[in-house]
Amino acid sequence: MKKFINDPFKFVDEMLEGILLAYPNQLKITSNPRAIVRADSPKSGKVGIATGGGSGHLPVFMGYVGKGLADGASVGNVFSSPNSEQMLAVTKAIHGGTGVLYLFGNYQGDIMNFEMAKEMAETEDIEVRLALVSDDVASAPPKEFSKRRGVAGLFYAYKIVGAKAEQMANLDEVMRVAKKVIENTRTMGVALSPCTIPAVGKPTFTIGDDEMEIGMGIHGEPGVGRGRIENADKITQFLMEQIINDLPFRKGDVVSVLVNSLGSTPREELFIIYRKAHEIIMDYGIDIHKPYIGEYATSLEMAGISVTLIRLDEELKQLLDAPAESPFFIQS
Repeated sequence: MKKFINDPFKFVDEMLEGILLAYPNQLKITSNPRAIVRADSPKSGKVGIATGGGSGHLPVFMGYVGKGLADGASVGNVFSSPNSEQMLAVTKAIHGGTGVLYLFGNYQGDIMNFEMAKEMAETEDIEVRLALVSDDVASAPPKEFSKRRGVAGLFYAYKIVGAKAEQMANLDEVMRVAKKVIENTRTMGVALSPCTIPAVGKPTFTIGDDEMEIGMGIHGEPGVGRGRIENADKITQFLMEQIINDLPFRKGDVVSVLVNSLGSTPREELFIIYRKAHEIIMDYGIDIHKPYIGEYATSLEMAGISVTLIRLDEELKQLLDAPAESPFFIQS
C-alpha cells in the first residue's frame, strides 16, 4: 500500500480536519465530529437537505455540502455507513423549521441507519422524508429499479434538489423534485483497477492488467461481466446503449451528461469518452443541454469511469442551471 497517510485508522478524521481547516467559511462541524454542515446552517424556513455515506468517494458525499446543494452530511469510515447519531446531529443542525430531506444512495446500511435517525428526529418534532438515489443500471434490471445502487447520479440529485430547496420550496415540493430526478437518471461504469482501503491495506479485488469489469459498483461490487480491455469508443458504445435503452431515452429528449472519473482516470481520457458519448447521443436525436466532465463520485484511487444521463424537462433544466457553491463544486 502506497498512500500519503499517517495512522490508517485515523484516515477519515485527519481528512476531515484538513477539509475544515481549508474551508472554515463554508463548512463547520456540529456536536458530532463526523457531522459536517454548511457554515450558515440552519437557514430559517428552508428545507434542509441531509446526505451521508462512507468516506472514500469525494466529492460524494460531504463535497456537495454548500449553497444550492446539500446542507449537511454524516461521514462514515471508508466504504462504511455513518451511524444514526451522526445523521441525527446533521439533521438537528440544519433544521430550519420546515423539515429535512435525507437524500442518499440506495445502500442497505445507510437505509437502516438513516431510518433510525429519522425516527429519532421525529421524536424531536422534526419532519423527515427519505429519497434514495438508484441510478446504477448494472445493479438490477429495470423492473427491480428500487434495488439499484446509487452511484454518480447522486451529483444530479444534490444539484437539482438542492436548488429547489434553496428557492425556499416546501418539503412536499422538494420531495416531488427528488422523485423526478431519481426516476430520470441512469448510470453505468467500468473499472480497470481496484482501490485499497487504508485500514485494510490490500486491494478490494483483483483484476488482470489486460482486463476490465463492466458495471462494477463504487465499492468494488461485482459488475455484469469481465473481459479484455477494449478501446475507448467500444467501451463508450456499450455503456451508452445500456443507459439509453434502460429508461429509455428517446429522440427529442433533452439530457445532461456526466462523464466521471472513479479516482485515477485522468481528464484527458474522460474527454475521449465524452467525444464518443456526444456522437452517440446526437445519433439518437437527443439534445445535450449541459455536460459535466471530471471527478464527481470516486472510489479512492480506482481507475475507471462512469457515464450518467439525466432526462430534463424545463423545471429540471432551470434547477440544474441555478448557481451553486461548495468547496468541491462551483457553478455561477
